[in-house]
Amino acid sequence: MNFTHNVVSLGGVTVGLSIAAWNVTRWWTGHKKRNLAALKDLVPFFITALYGVLLILSAGGILGRGADVGLWGSSAIGDAALKHGVGGDSPNVTRHSNLVLSDGGHAVVIIATVVLVAVWTRKRGFRWDIFFNLVCGISLGLSSGVAGAAGFVLSPVVSAAGDWTVGLL
Repeated sequence: MNFTHNVVSLGGVTVGLSIAAWNVTRWWTGHKKRNLAALKDLVPFFITALYGVLLILSAGGILGRGADVGLWGSSAIGDAALKHGVGGDSPNVTRHSNLVLSDGGHAVVIIATVVLVAVWTRKRGFRWDIFFNLVCGISLGLSSGVAGAAGFVLSPVVSAAGDWTVGLL
């Protein structure tokens, strides 16, 4: 099995945006009052998607490899949908500048992983919603367009916060 490291296709971004659209649409149709208080129901989606962005920005290790597999899978599914579903093409849409986390940022990823595992194992059974939200973030994290904007903002903020917290600054 050949996993392409840190390359996202239009198909992968399409999968990520489709998962985001699914969550927002389900939220929109499930609320009679669409006010700021109702937005709290979208917080778990955004937190786990942002964690997925952090995972794909992790260069290596077990978590980075798992994110690479998720990116490979979402790109393959999206490529097939674009090519066979609508007859389109799926070019590479990876950003040209590579964002990386600092050592403190990697510490934050480990801490966030512990929190996610604590939440994930709180209830019995596999939480598909968390899984799909992670795939959404992984798929969008390396995109060069607006879909990948979270990576530009999240990487330096998490790296600085992690460096400051553990005393690397």
